Amino acid sequence: MAGFGLAFLLFALFALVAPLGLYYLVRAERDARETMDRDEAERAARRDTRDGRR
Repeated sequence: MAGFGLAFLLFALFALVAPLGLYYLVRAERDARETMDRDEAERAARRDTRDGRR
């Protein structure tokens, strides 16, 4: 019975910590993103789609 209690405790701890860890990772990635204004974004998009056939 003690094994079941330990397994339940570990599962419950993981169920609480895993979403918080994922939340932290997503927030860290969002804070590190590069921002640009509309003109810069337009230039970057055109640079990415140029294929040399023109």
